[in-house]
Order: sequence, then structure tokens, then C-alpha cells
Amino acid sequence: MSTFDFDHVPDRRNTGSLKWDRYAGRDVLPLWVADMDFAVCPAILKALHERVDHAVFGYTRQPAPAVEAVLDYLERVHGVKAEASWLVWMPGMIPGLAMSSVAIGQPGDEVMTFTPVYPPFLHVPKDAARGLVAVPLTEIDGRITFDFPAMRAALTPRTKMVMLCSPHNPVGRVWTRAELQSLADFCVEHGLGLCSDEIHCDILLEPETCPHTTALRLEGPIRDQLIVMMAASKTYNVPGLGLSFAIIPNAETRRRFIAAKNGFVAETNPLGFAATAAAYSEGEPWRKELCDYLRGNRDLLAGFLAQHAPEIKMPPLEATYLAWLDVRALGLANPCAFFEKHGLGFSDGADFAGPGFVRFNLGCTRSTVEEALRRFSRALEALTAVNEAVPA
Repeated sequence: MSTFDFDHVPDRRNTGSLKWDRYAGRDVLPLWVADMDFAVCPAILKALHERVDHAVFGYTRQPAPAVEAVLDYLERVHGVKAEASWLVWMPGMIPGLAMSSVAIGQPGDEVMTFTPVYPPFLHVPKDAARGLVAVPLTEIDGRITFDFPAMRAALTPRTKMVMLCSPHNPVGRVWTRAELQSLADFCVEHGLGLCSDEIHCDILLEPETCPHTTALRLEGPIRDQLIVMMAASKTYNVPGLGLSFAIIPNAETRRRFIAAKNGFVAETNPLGFAATAAAYSEGEPWRKELCDYLRGNRDLLAGFLAQHAPEIKMPPLEATYLAWLDVRALGLANPCAFFEKHGLGFSDGADFAGPGFVRFNLGCTRSTVEEALRRFSRALEALTAVNEAVPA
């Protein structure tokens, strides 16, 4: 029996919501940017009320409860016995990507990443005066994975770091330990640092068969040039509170990362610390029910596609609440615009270096997914009618 209610959510219209304001005044379901519509878990709400009641919001250092909660979480969930000195707090993951790009190598050096990928991976290195080496992921035996021959071919003497999304947004893969160890060995072989963005690591839809392995558990000297980034923000739906953290075991790598932060990265948020401490110390029951609910949404979408649109392919969604749909078989010049005309506001795959795809945010109520699938069905019917009307 469920303890938490994911079927009823607050009305986010007219609240300044980035997600909902995009389609204000239009009959379009916002299924794009990666935030969820669910209210936060009660433990976080209680912690925020208590922090607000303190009534002072000055510049904030990391409070002991947040540090202790993160260290306990890393050991309890990920099997990593970290030290407090390894933690570097940031106002979000995108600043962390920029700081990582600056911390390893010099201006003009290159960062390698794997496409399709979360859009900031494509522009942050360039913003940090680094070149971008984008290597497409490949498919082997029906599973998306790294293409090591292509990676070796793309390397240049200026390539200094690999930037990894783990679990992967948007394809939904949870990389296996063997895949990650092979990647770490590749980095060591070629003298590359590794930045692993693990913000989705607790949104696991198949935790028994597809468990997350943090890069902090990998063997060998990769740890000397390793930056791992995590946050409670995606799992516990508090991205607006602006807090994340990097775990950097090597003192020199950490020093360079902090040096990249100083002077231009904003202060961290006291409410973010309160939410993070509550999430990691008291939020586990809510997280488990959330993942169960998201699994139901995923299965509903997968069943619909199998029955009504088998030509649309969806890679197995092992983690995240973001389904990556291959709609190239529909022959649409602009898939995102087509679906928007039919009331579906998806993310455009082209923004992820995946033209011909759309990303479907399942972080919403079951009834919203059901309505989205009704609209999806009508859109496909309209497309069929148009195609049948075109002379052969």
C-alpha cells in the first residue's frame, strides 16, 4: 500500500514554473524539461519550514547535518567511505561541468563526451574555452553503449578529459560496472581525466538488474583524475533550490576544481542544504515509492508504443524519468513541432545531438501520461490520414 500520493499534484500554472510557463495559455502538456510535477516528500517540506522559521538567510557554509547526511548516504547507498574534505558544494550541476572543464587541462584542450547527451555537455566545454569531441554512442545486441574504436579514432593530443552522464540522459542507460571500468581504463591509458555527472543515480527503475555503480568505486589510478558530481535535486524534485556537490578524492584535482570555482560561481543556498540533509537522511521511503510510480508510467508508455506505434523505438528505460523516443520512422521534418501542434510539449532531440528523436518527461501523474498517450494516438492518426491523402 502506498504511503505517498503521486496521483494528485499542485497546480503549477502561474507560479513562475519554467516547465509550465512555456505553454501558458495553450492546450499543450509540458513534457519537456527534467523536473517533476510531484510535491516534495514531507521530510523535506518539514526541514524547509524549520529553516525558514529561523528567519535569517545570510551567506551559508556547509552545515554539519548536510555533510553528515551526504557522507552517510555515500557509504550506505554507494559503498563509498568518503571524507568530508572530498566534498565541494556548488549551486548546481552545470557550474560543476564548467569547473571540471577548467580544472583539467588548459584553454584550447578538448573534452570528450558521448552523444546524444544532455545539452550542457555540448556547450559548457566550449564556454570554458575547451574544444568538444563528440563521439556517438553505439548499439550492440540491442543495447546502447560506448564505441571504443570510435573514441580512439577521435582522440587528439589535446583531449584531456571525458565527460560522462551516468545514468545517461537522455537514453536512460545505467552503465554496468564492466562498461565503466573499461571507460576508466581507457582514460588512464590515454592520460584523461573523468568527470562523471551522476545526478540521476537514485532514480533507478530496475534496481535489482540494473544497479548504479558510481565512478568512485572503479579500480585503478583513475581516482587521481576523477570528479564525481551528485545532487538530491532530480530525485527529490528540488532543482530550484540550487545545490549539488562534487566528490573529488585527489587533493590536487580538488584544488584545481576549487580554483575554477572561486570568483565566478555563486554562493550556495541555505534552503538547498536543508533539503539535501532531509532527503538523504529521511527521504528513502518516498524515493522508493517514487521509483515504483515512475516505473508504472514507463510501462504504460512502453505498452502503448508496442501496441499502437511499433515503428517508434524506445531504448529500455533503466533509470531517470525521461523516455528517449526514436520517431525517425514517421518521416517528420520537425518532430517536436508536429507533436506540439497535437498538444504534446516534448524536448527536441536535436538539442541533444539526436535529430529525429523526442524526449518524453514521465515525471507526472498517471492521468497526465494517459492523456498524453491519447493525444499521441490522435497525432499518429492525423499523420496517417495525411500520408494516405498524398498521391503515390
